[in-house]
Formats: sequence, structure tokens, C-alpha cells
Amino acid sequence: MKLYHGTNIDFEKIDIAKSKPNKDFGRGFYLSADYKQAQNMANIKFEQMETGKPLVQEYSIDKQEMQNLKILVFDDYTEEWAKFILLNRNNPSATPAHNYDIVIGPIANDRVGVQLWKYENQLIDLPTLVKRLKYMKGITIQYFFGTERAIQLLKRV
Repeated sequence: MKLYHGTNIDFEKIDIAKSKPNKDFGRGFYLSADYKQAQNMANIKFEQMETGKPLVQEYSIDKQEMQNLKILVFDDYTEEWAKFILLNRNNPSATPAHNYDIVIGPIANDRVGVQLWKYENQLIDLPTLVKRLKYMKGITIQYFFGTERAIQLLKRV
């Protein structure tokens, strides 16, 4: 399986410690099976940082090797998915909020923080939160690699 990572700075070694905390599935390395999605992320990172240049790194992973990993998959925008994002985005600790090696599921839209705040302050209910977190361009899947064990299976192409 091929996966892509959009970035503004090329690197050889994946270092989870350099990733930002409080992301959808926690601190980890995020990829996509969709090249265009990774390219869009590279452009966004370049615009935010104004350094480097937008580029897409390509990785391959053998699905058979993934069988020994702890994997969580969300096929769609669900209440369980929204609760999982809430858990990770609100994790104040450096310790991960879950123990999955890989999480696969939809990307939340760009206004996540506002919607989570509204839910936590009981201004919207859980079904409304799920609806508002949906990515505006339709379902877009992200692949989260959150442990060294999982990252070691990724081969840069």
C-alpha cells in the first residue's frame, strides 16, 4: 500500500517527538492514501511556516506486516469517532490518550477547536458535533502512525 505525507521540509527519519500534540488522533505521523490530499497539506504547511517548499513524501507499507499492530479504524463520521477526536485534542499530557499503533479514519474539518468548545460548553449536542466536524470536501481518510513499532514498517520510496 502506498501512503503520502505532505510537508514543507524534507527529512529522512520520522520523529514523533517533532509532531504537534492535540491532533485528531494524537501526536504522531499522519499520511494519506490520496496524493492530492497530501499535496494540499504540503501547501498549507508551506503557507503557515513560510519556509522550505511544499513537497510530498511517498511511503510504502506491507499490509501483512500491519497484522501484529494494534489498529483502530473509523469508516465514517460517527459519534465514536467524534469522542475519540475529543479525547486526543483535549489531552493535556505528553502521554498518548490511547495505545493504538495505527488509527485510520476521517479528517475533521478546519474548525475543530470551535466545535469542540461548543460541545464541551453544552451549546451543541453530540450528533451536531459529528455533523459539524465532517470535512467539507467529503470523507477524506487519514492514516495515523503513533508508535515507533508502526513507523518502522513505513518504507520511504
